[in-house]
Amino acid sequence: MDFSTIRNLISRYCAGEENWVDSRTVYIGHKVPPPGTEAYIPQRYPDNRIVSSKYTFWNFIPKNLFEQFRRIANFYFLIIFLVQLIIDTPTSPITSGLPLFFVITVTAIKQGYEDWLRHKADNAINQCPVHVVQHGKVVRKQSRKLQVGDVVLVKEDETFPCDLILLSTSRDDGTCFVTTASLDGESSHKTYYAVQDTKAFNTEEEVDTIQATIECEQPQPDLYKFVGRINIYLDRDEPIARPLGSENLLLRGATLKNTEYIYAVAIYTGMETKMALNYQSKSQKRSAVEKSMNAYLIVYLCILISKALINTVFKYVWQADPNRDEPWYNQKTETERQRHILIRAFTDFLAFMVLFNYIIPVSMYVTVEMQKFLGSYFISWDDEMFDEELGEGALVNTSDLNEELGQVEYVFTDKTGTLTENNMEFIECCVDGHVYVPHAICNGQIMSGASSIDMIDSSPSAEGKEHEELFFRALCLCHTVQVKEEETVDGIKRGIHQGKATSFYISSSPDEVALVEGMKRLGFTYLRLKDNHMEILNREDEIERFELLEVLNFDSVRRRMSVIVRSNSGELYLFCKGADSSIFPRVISGKVDQVRARVEHNAVEGLRTLCVAYKRLSREEYEQVCHLLSSAKLALQDRDKKLAEAYDVIERDFILLGATAVEDRLQDKAADTIESLHKAGMKVWVLTGDKMETAAATCYASKLFRRNTQILELTTKRTEEQSLHDVLFDLSRTVLRQHGSMTRDTFSGLSSDFQDYGLIIDGATLSAVMKPAQEGSGTGGNYKEIFLEICRNCSAVLCCRMAPLQKAQIVKLIKASKEHPITLAIGDGANDVSMILEAHVGIGIMGKEGRQAARNSDYAIPKFKHLKKMLLVHGHYYYIRISELVQYFFYKNVCFIFPQFLYQFFCGFSQQPLYDTAYLTLYNISFTSLPILLYSLIEQHINMDILKRDPSLYRDIAKNSLLQWPIFVYWTFLGVFDAVVFFFGAFFLFDNTTFTSNGQLMATNTQMMFGNWTFGTLVFTVLVFTVTLKLALDTHYWTWINHFVIWGSLLFYVIFSLLWGGIIWPFLNYQRMYYVFMQMLASGPAWLSIILLIMVSLLPDVVKKVLCRALWPTTTERIQNADKLYKGHLSEFTPLSSLHAPPVHGRGHNEGQNHTHRRTNWCCLCANLFLRNTP
Repeated sequence: MDFSTIRNLISRYCAGEENWVDSRTVYIGHKVPPPGTEAYIPQRYPDNRIVSSKYTFWNFIPKNLFEQFRRIANFYFLIIFLVQLIIDTPTSPITSGLPLFFVITVTAIKQGYEDWLRHKADNAINQCPVHVVQHGKVVRKQSRKLQVGDVVLVKEDETFPCDLILLSTSRDDGTCFVTTASLDGESSHKTYYAVQDTKAFNTEEEVDTIQATIECEQPQPDLYKFVGRINIYLDRDEPIARPLGSENLLLRGATLKNTEYIYAVAIYTGMETKMALNYQSKSQKRSAVEKSMNAYLIVYLCILISKALINTVFKYVWQADPNRDEPWYNQKTETERQRHILIRAFTDFLAFMVLFNYIIPVSMYVTVEMQKFLGSYFISWDDEMFDEELGEGALVNTSDLNEELGQVEYVFTDKTGTLTENNMEFIECCVDGHVYVPHAICNGQIMSGASSIDMIDSSPSAEGKEHEELFFRALCLCHTVQVKEEETVDGIKRGIHQGKATSFYISSSPDEVALVEGMKRLGFTYLRLKDNHMEILNREDEIERFELLEVLNFDSVRRRMSVIVRSNSGELYLFCKGADSSIFPRVISGKVDQVRARVEHNAVEGLRTLCVAYKRLSREEYEQVCHLLSSAKLALQDRDKKLAEAYDVIERDFILLGATAVEDRLQDKAADTIESLHKAGMKVWVLTGDKMETAAATCYASKLFRRNTQILELTTKRTEEQSLHDVLFDLSRTVLRQHGSMTRDTFSGLSSDFQDYGLIIDGATLSAVMKPAQEGSGTGGNYKEIFLEICRNCSAVLCCRMAPLQKAQIVKLIKASKEHPITLAIGDGANDVSMILEAHVGIGIMGKEGRQAARNSDYAIPKFKHLKKMLLVHGHYYYIRISELVQYFFYKNVCFIFPQFLYQFFCGFSQQPLYDTAYLTLYNISFTSLPILLYSLIEQHINMDILKRDPSLYRDIAKNSLLQWPIFVYWTFLGVFDAVVFFFGAFFLFDNTTFTSNGQLMATNTQMMFGNWTFGTLVFTVLVFTVTLKLALDTHYWTWINHFVIWGSLLFYVIFSLLWGGIIWPFLNYQRMYYVFMQMLASGPAWLSIILLIMVSLLPDVVKKVLCRALWPTTTERIQNADKLYKGHLSEFTPLSSLHAPPVHGRGHNEGQNHTHRRTNWCCLCANLFLRNTP
């Protein structure tokens, strides 16, 4: 056996069957084919369970522990705990083990609870009942028990439980109508077709008699592609083979509409369905703050090792003198004398590591976890993010990324249902330059006062009247709209008539419905398609019948559709509607200039425009058209190309009638939200599966593209005219011609000095751009970089015709670019799940298209407008709070441990602790934990209203600015300085016997009382008061809770110390702190030294803040100072733009102005110093 055979076998059994078999055979109803036809090969397929959870009952503990110990701090404390167990160390193993156990337990409970919610949601879906045909009867099953080959009965408004091939429907023509909103974002009705030879089987008994097999490709994620065939075994020997395509495939997650019931066979189930294959695999998301924490921990670990090494070396230098190595009161045992010096040195090194290990703050992780968990409730409790219509507020699915909401640089948003409400509204039409504006009607719901016609402009002439009626008839006939009898949707009756027997319109295109409804308001009502005749009701309430002869369907290349109809009088008409760019070049007469002007006016307003034209056909022309179309449709090869050529010949020499304007209604405040995100420095990309024209119109309406934005197209249409390489380099030259080597990141994005560019790209072109470079190709590999360079210089990007995985690829491409920006993805359908999972932060909208996006997201909000407050307010606060928490924790632990390091130089490097064990254990758990936890939950450095009014404040915290290395170094040096003041201040004051004698005559006794533990307690007291007051100085938002916790923590420390040293505790073997604290407080000089050392420690930070606020204030600090002056009412009457830093145009020019401005800052600062800590 050669190696290739072995390799094939390994890949077969290790990689799974789907990776090596290119097709599968499905036996409908699990029936074996007739003998002698083909071999029966049963295949094993997965069941229909959907899994979005990360853990199972069995793997939760090992998997969760593995993930938690990947954190540097957790792993480090595990090692320290094991060292304390193994060797004799200065401190108890409990001091490390207990906090570590607490951290691991709290985190595991939180993550386990979040995953339990995912399991609960999965079970709700997997246990849904489905109807399966078995032995000629309909049986109810749970969705998870569905198998490939089962014949399923689906009723109207039910969701397809898996991917199905349509066998038959309740309609005679074998069609059914489906909405795929949760898959590709389009809520319009699409038509699917049953297999011709099985469409007559309309009952369970008949369906059960079908004997057939389906051969199809293995599961793949492309929603729009499917290749297969069905072999139907009738009485004859050879089976009938019919081709299957995407028009026969019903996808999981889509919903059956306007069809009473269907029968279909399951071909892809569970995680093999196209919807599931478009899910990204879940991965642990880590925020930028957590990455900074890990980097700081590595630095502090290096500091810790350095401290331990220095002390170990100095210990053996100190013990070089035998009298110091083995004094008379501390003789070594024989075993200790015989131990090798390297082993002794290593043991001492580990002991020093344990002694100093508190510099790594394990409690910081507990506090961070608690801050994230408790802080996430502020989003859920926010009344402004509650939607009355849905009756729901925002949801937090994971609290690990709260602070990442304050760091977003790129926002990737879906269009349909996210930016828009998915409701089309007919606005106006223009016929030969005359504009008609009906009252508002939307999707069959008639608004008040909609019985009249408002006309702008003078009435048309007699010839114009004929054109007007032709225009209205064209829009009533040139469409694929279907009529359905009245139904109740969400308790609201939908219909097109008032007070009459009503019906309503459905279509694969929602704007077609809006146009037909608009014509109803203008006097021409489309009634029905019956026996291939279209019926319309004209203004005189007369029914006109037109025979529908041909439909030339819309496609994205032609960008138009046409119908050929015959009137009652026998006249033949070809009506055509389409984009202005595809109609105007084919027009030979009509009022082109007037219509073009109106179209351009409406396009600027962000409305979706269509032009309408017609021509009369003679009988000879019609026969020629029929011949062209039939020959193209019968072609087996290049059918699409031949049809396109036929359409091109037929659709020309038109007479222009007019144009329409339809609005895809934006969600409330969507444009304001996008504008705010732009001002905050974020780039907004729209990723949609919708058509380019639709998406572009929405981008204009939502202010993503502005009037002066120059649109750059990178689409299939353009790459057909010239190569992708040439198009990319042309676009690159265009955007770089003005900006040079600078990118748009340099500018505010709102400056009028620079040309705004907007890029439009479609899915097919994106695939070509993302394609890996071919070997030997010199240019292929650079496409991604060129594409990214173009995107960086565009203020907005629109990606249309995107498959779900392509959305995720775009997000991944931007994440991996050299700037490594923080990305956010927001969407409302299952087609957005991959993008939501790929982005750093995923937000789902609880919309009309199911809850898949909301369930798989990190956060869920009711409407797009709530994103503004979530980022600009909650995100801003979360980041400010947690960055202070992280820096403060490292600072207070440096203050805590550095005196312990200095103390070793005064105790012969004997590993003697400076602080009592109780102080060591409780410092981070009790004495200093609550004030910083409360600060990180409720601090508001700027008023909430100001943050919403001035989005540019978001830029002050961009790119993790508060956790940069210079700030980290400042906090560390501040901690070292304070520690030196604590230690040496106490040391020199303590060394003076006159100072410490408290006026007593027996100085020797007093000196004895002021021993080792008294010195440590004095240092520890100054430490606790200093770090707590430092946090009080940093607090801007004072409430009674702050006062209670900060002063309560200091009081708790004093009371605990009095009780700990004032009572003889029976459970302690020895009590070295007995009466120490009270003896210290009995000394007046000790009180004076505590107050003096606290003031000296805090002085440098206060001076630094005073100078920075006076000389180099940030925008945030200006607003804080002004807000103090106006006593918190700044948001009511002060223009915020006046508080931004003025631009520098030259030193001499602004010298007087700068002097005045600086004086104003000093005034603000003085007011601030008086007011800042006033509740």
